[in-house]
Amino acid sequence: MRRLVAKRPRLLIGLAALALGALSACGFQPLALWAVTIVCLALLLEFLARAHGARPAFATGWLFGVGYFAVGNNWIAAAFTYQAEMPVWFGAVAVLGVALYLAIYPGLAALAAWWLVTRLAASHEAGRPWLGLALAGSWIVAEWLRGWVFTGYAANQLGAVLLGPYDAQGLALLAPWIGTYGLSGLVILIAALLRRLVRTGLAARRQQRAALLFGGVTMAAVLTAIMAMPATYLERREGGRNFTLVQPGIPQDHVNDSRFYEANFRKLARQSVPRVPNTQRMVLWPESGLADYLRDGYPRYLYRAMNYGGDPVLARERIGRTIGPYSLLMTGAVDLVIVDGEDVAARNSVTALDSDGNLLASYAKAHLVPGGEYVPLRWLLEPLGLSRLVPGTLDFWPGPGPRTFDFGPWGRVGVQICYEIEFSGEVVDPLVRPDYIFNPFNDGWYGAWGPPQHLAQARLRAIEEGLPVLRATTSGISAVIDADGIVRDSIPRYREGRIDGRIPPPKAATPFARYGNLLPLGLAFALLGACVVALRRRRS
Repeated sequence: MRRLVAKRPRLLIGLAALALGALSACGFQPLALWAVTIVCLALLLEFLARAHGARPAFATGWLFGVGYFAVGNNWIAAAFTYQAEMPVWFGAVAVLGVALYLAIYPGLAALAAWWLVTRLAASHEAGRPWLGLALAGSWIVAEWLRGWVFTGYAANQLGAVLLGPYDAQGLALLAPWIGTYGLSGLVILIAALLRRLVRTGLAARRQQRAALLFGGVTMAAVLTAIMAMPATYLERREGGRNFTLVQPGIPQDHVNDSRFYEANFRKLARQSVPRVPNTQRMVLWPESGLADYLRDGYPRYLYRAMNYGGDPVLARERIGRTIGPYSLLMTGAVDLVIVDGEDVAARNSVTALDSDGNLLASYAKAHLVPGGEYVPLRWLLEPLGLSRLVPGTLDFWPGPGPRTFDFGPWGRVGVQICYEIEFSGEVVDPLVRPDYIFNPFNDGWYGAWGPPQHLAQARLRAIEEGLPVLRATTSGISAVIDADGIVRDSIPRYREGRIDGRIPPPKAATPFARYGNLLPLGLAFALLGACVVALRRRRS
């Protein structure tokens, strides 16, 4: 009985940490309740400050992470409703399984912060005021690790909650100097300041409380104003290159159904016809919108399900006639890897074609979706009934990474397919800086939460790199994002449509574009170093 009573506070703290993590994810799109995230982190810091031991410290951070990722990634479950290989309820299992793994990183960040202040502080109480500095630094490092360990999973960076609405940057205006991972540390610093104000206010005299309350209200008002302030202070320049961005509005259950291939193509075609004849323009089609194989040399049987007689030459020529003279098309496509006459793998690609149907260039997706485009640990997971979400038996192979294609009058184009756009510091060819980034996406898999979150990630990459991002999706949200992360135009979900205009111009290379994640990692070690110095001074 005594053990049960002793463990009950730990159980309650654990459940509270789990709930706080779940609530904190409401700061992401589409809810964008960033203030809720900050309050939840302030309470997490309080729980962590009261942890007596490394195990409770890690458990507090890990349970917070389970709730955070389970809610933040709830859109993964929606993808299981569009496949036939696994039961739909596997979606909930997948969300929980992903959360259990990803929560290790907040757990390690919490453990590192707790260990640092406990190790260096003269007493447990003396270390508490500096816990925010330690957690901010360790969280940046943990998120960076999460972005590349085991090929990486970069969604749900905490810094994404600081991005404003479509016409505002919010505190993400700092991303060119500290990156998205640095913004994550900034969120925790704001939460630490809130916690410090509350704790100081509770211990202060009545006269001092009024001043502290005023300071807290002022801080909240300033943050709210920055987060919602329209970016009218930014120079809105117009580019010189014409484009047509197409959202065909294809329902997800029609994307991979051969009965709808021709109807899907007609949707793309009618939204791509030039409105002004003989206009030089870039035409942008989404990922998964085009079912045809465009390359020659595959075994004949592979072309049977194609449109237009199953001939890749005729398919390319028809596309060329659709876009018209002086147009260049970039479209999502699937390429096959053929060895000894057999198809052994596939590549999720973007193919560029001119108005004569000539293949000009191809980019293969580098960051593949585990469980979506290939099955990791196949020997273990397939016997358990786990299959791939994308139809077919071939695993997708990754491409070499970011590349820039120079199309002369159509500009230098960088390509990032689907969720590749979420990997901060990994979206631009380091040797040749593009004029803009094309991000084709099939977002129809991911319910109500996925598309707004993915759009927010594209905006963050635009701000970090100082490059416009043009996002074409099968069913929404398609958008034109300028180099400041402002959405110039968009097409909402489930609507067929097109956007015509001029591609926004790039900015000069930002500090983040030059140095990448060295900047947020430098910030992390500066925060940890400041914590060490402060604790040593207090100890002496």
